[in-house]
Amino acid sequence: MSMNTIHIIEVCIALVFLLFSFYRDWFGASFTFLIAIIFLAVCGVLSPSEVLSGAANEQVIVIIMLLLIGDIIRQVGLIENIFDRLFTKTNNRHVFSFQMMSMVGVFSAFFNNTPLVAVMMPYVNNWSKRNNTSPSKLLIPLSYAAILGGGLTLIGTSTNLIVNGMYEEYTGQQLNMFDFIYVGLPMLIIGIIYLVFVGDKLLPNHESLLNASLNNRQYIVEGVIPKNSSFIGKTLKELGFIDVKGLFLFAVYRNDVKISIQSNMVFEANDSLFFTGDTEMVTELLNQRKDLVFPEANKLTYSKDSRMIEVVVSHNSNLISKDSREINFRARYNASLIAIHRNGELLKGKIRNQKLKAGDVLLLISDDLFEERTNNDNNIYMISKTSEIKKQLPHVTWLLIIGILVAVALSALHIVPIFTSLAVMLIVGFLTKISNPKDIVAKIDFNLGLTIILALAFGTAMLKTGVSQLIADGIIYVFSPLGTLGFLFALYILTSLLGAYITNKAAVAVSFPIAISMAIQLGYDPKPFVLLVSYAAAANFITPIGYQTNLMVYGPGNYTFRDFFKVGLPLTVLYMFATVGIIYWMYIN
Repeated sequence: MSMNTIHIIEVCIALVFLLFSFYRDWFGASFTFLIAIIFLAVCGVLSPSEVLSGAANEQVIVIIMLLLIGDIIRQVGLIENIFDRLFTKTNNRHVFSFQMMSMVGVFSAFFNNTPLVAVMMPYVNNWSKRNNTSPSKLLIPLSYAAILGGGLTLIGTSTNLIVNGMYEEYTGQQLNMFDFIYVGLPMLIIGIIYLVFVGDKLLPNHESLLNASLNNRQYIVEGVIPKNSSFIGKTLKELGFIDVKGLFLFAVYRNDVKISIQSNMVFEANDSLFFTGDTEMVTELLNQRKDLVFPEANKLTYSKDSRMIEVVVSHNSNLISKDSREINFRARYNASLIAIHRNGELLKGKIRNQKLKAGDVLLLISDDLFEERTNNDNNIYMISKTSEIKKQLPHVTWLLIIGILVAVALSALHIVPIFTSLAVMLIVGFLTKISNPKDIVAKIDFNLGLTIILALAFGTAMLKTGVSQLIADGIIYVFSPLGTLGFLFALYILTSLLGAYITNKAAVAVSFPIAISMAIQLGYDPKPFVLLVSYAAAANFITPIGYQTNLMVYGPGNYTFRDFFKVGLPLTVLYMFATVGIIYWMYIN
């Protein structure tokens, strides 16, 4: 067996590990890639310089700078102010949905969509509350609009920039700023029309949520009976925990042993009671602190300023896979974790022992300074805000808007690289005190940077060993009766499925080298195949786990996988036909 054959087997092993690990959620994205790349380096498939070459890729730094600028925009309230002026008098859901998606789509073309959706979620929730509308009718459209808008420009989504980084490493050339607009603009228009007139009918309408102050999510909360509680010696029936609307006692632990729940059971001191309930009922439980204490809540000193806060765990949070003791909410946020909502999943064990997952909605108790305290924290995003929208001086707003537009224009005209323009913007932001340079390290998403660097290395391994060529040859052999259109559809479907059920970054890492090999084999320019991979990986509508903005709205909207599939599948099919048709017509036919 030749050395190259051995290396091919080793890359295939790493590829299978990547797919299973992402699908089963064994490790985070960066750690999964790290294990695979270290394995390939130990096996001699990749040299140290090839492993680290991505660190010098311009696109990695561009992505980080865009995230920093997006965070500045989130802090200064730029988008909230613009939306507040536009939608103050709008009270019709369809009109609001159309306007909201149109504006989010345009903004998403130039601003990173993760902070954009983070800013808009509280706005959508508050609008829904004021207009007696279920947020579940609006949050998926919010996420989809951000995804659709990201397909307009090179900087609209990190997926486009990652593909551009790989394309530059392979060809020495870069994609242009508006290479993506030929598919992106028609699909933004088609997507918004579809979501307003068809998707709205397919979206769930959680009527039961409308009476709550926020989304009436079903939380899991733990209470303990103290020694002086009046609950001691009383039965479940006497306490009235049976048939209480919005509250359900689903487990009781005594001496860490689960006991059977019966109407005539007698409660004892130190019994742990586990409830599932909505926000309103959990709040009522908290008011019974003399008879039922909450281990996490009692760690925080109560005051007249204490308030309930709902947050969602971000897709790349360093809180993921940690429990509340490891996180120490009190020290980190001066807050206490009261309850967790995980889309209808009945959590087992104590709340403080639960390992958090991306998309979890947390119910916290904190003070009025919580929002200010979490301004520079990208681990969690608030779902609702009680504070007023920040009012910024006009020159700050215009400085940010003009800065982004100038940066895009200079890059599109090849006058100044986007890297240089964004660097100047950041410096101006620091000099004008819009942002504090001391906070820059805390705001950098190192996990994302590492993931991209390692994804670039994995793509190198697939191209170098010929694994991508083998897969491309297989696709060409199977779909050869359908011609070039068949190859494009096959590549799109492969990338889209990888993006939907694993992650878009893993989809790019796997599909990009296949696209390059396929283009070479067929004798075409790689550019259209590369663009197709970028569209297919980023246009992720059929699952909540494939794209970060879907995951962000998943919990707050009380959605299920079925909701995303039902609304997202027709949109995915539309996007696929538009992408393949336009790319074939423009570049190949």
